[in-house]
Amino acid sequence: MAAKSNSAPSGPLDGLPAAPQWNNPRVHMWRTFATFMGFFIMGCNDAVYGALIPYLEVYYRKDYTTISLIFLSPLVGYTASALLNNLIHIHNGQRGVAFLGAGTRLISYIVIAVHPPYPVLVIVFILAGFGNGLEDAGWNAMIGTMQNANQLLGLLHGFYGLGGTVAPLIATTMVVKGRLPWYYWYYLMIALSTCELVFAVTAFWSANGKQYQATLTSQTGPDDAKGGRIREALSNRVTWICAFFLLTAVGIEVAVGGWTVTYMLRIRHTSPFNAGMSVTGYWAGMTAGRVVLGFITPLLGERLAIFIYVASATAAHLLFWLVPLFAVSTTGIAFVGFFLGPFFPAAVSAAAKLLPKHLHVGAIGFAAAFGAAGACVLPFAVGGIAQAKGVQVLMPIVLAMLVLDGGIWALLPSLRGRERKVGMDDEEGVGNGDEEKVAL
Repeated sequence: MAAKSNSAPSGPLDGLPAAPQWNNPRVHMWRTFATFMGFFIMGCNDAVYGALIPYLEVYYRKDYTTISLIFLSPLVGYTASALLNNLIHIHNGQRGVAFLGAGTRLISYIVIAVHPPYPVLVIVFILAGFGNGLEDAGWNAMIGTMQNANQLLGLLHGFYGLGGTVAPLIATTMVVKGRLPWYYWYYLMIALSTCELVFAVTAFWSANGKQYQATLTSQTGPDDAKGGRIREALSNRVTWICAFFLLTAVGIEVAVGGWTVTYMLRIRHTSPFNAGMSVTGYWAGMTAGRVVLGFITPLLGERLAIFIYVASATAAHLLFWLVPLFAVSTTGIAFVGFFLGPFFPAAVSAAAKLLPKHLHVGAIGFAAAFGAAGACVLPFAVGGIAQAKGVQVLMPIVLAMLVLDGGIWALLPSLRGRERKVGMDDEEGVGNGDEEKVAL
């Protein structure tokens, strides 16, 4: 059998249903829009930290290490979502993900908007992390198995980048130009999350646990639907390679977005508004990269494409670091975002090709949620080290993480060879045994 193309198959294969289309039936279109809305809010959530950190420091009178706890506490929520994601799909379906994802974020934003004592603020970010982790895992798994997955994942993560672009811009304008307290930003997040909760639950209302199990049974057989295959997914080397790749990639994304404003203020001595605009350019670059390079990645193949993007992001980062002119710095960091943009969607697409269908939700969901924990760990580490050494440590840390991510990606098995093997196994009726573990 010929190797599969870079997109999910468009027709049935050996009696299995075709990969779903984003707009057929029509309910898929509304669900796809709901996932875009969720990722937009997720991008707002992650990117606004960087714009607000200088003002949180002043408001709560905390040092870098203590203020960095708002990056770390969502890790508890991400971990819980990684463990519960498969069970929620089995019992509540995608409707459960839509309700819990948007609902827990909404609760967290309501509490944050009343600017509670700092320990409460840190704790309530756990709920935001749980909601983000559920949607990150669920919607990546859903979109990653559709036809034209690379392009759709590029758009999905492009909406994350769009949220990351507008959030620092609006928050900085509110605080610097409008002279409003930092927590006014979360009034907007309450409104957005309320709209998402209503829209997403409506769109996914019929996607309950029974429908999810029926769909999984039609694709892989009744035993797979019952078990969820999470343990099998975790025994697969591809799951862990993608998980650690995403852990590092997302950590780089949020660390750069989270600490660039502080770096520009403390090290480059720019004005508060220009510092905010520099991180806006970073997230705008990421948005453009996810959309534009989402169409380039399938032509190059995910494996080669990521190596090129890592090298390009490293070069742009060195430009930002070594040339202290404001115009050059903002251009460099925008290109860092541009080439970081396709990391996540390309990894999800590669995992969907390397893993059998019955492991997609468990493996991709776990890898996405585990990877999203990087948004907590690396930014917190930067804050802790910055407290002792100064925020200039951001530059060498990001450089080291880019090199590490390229090394992790090199461990991924060949996509082309694996696609041929999985295709041959499918034809022979094999799909539930030990052959699904990648032997390297």
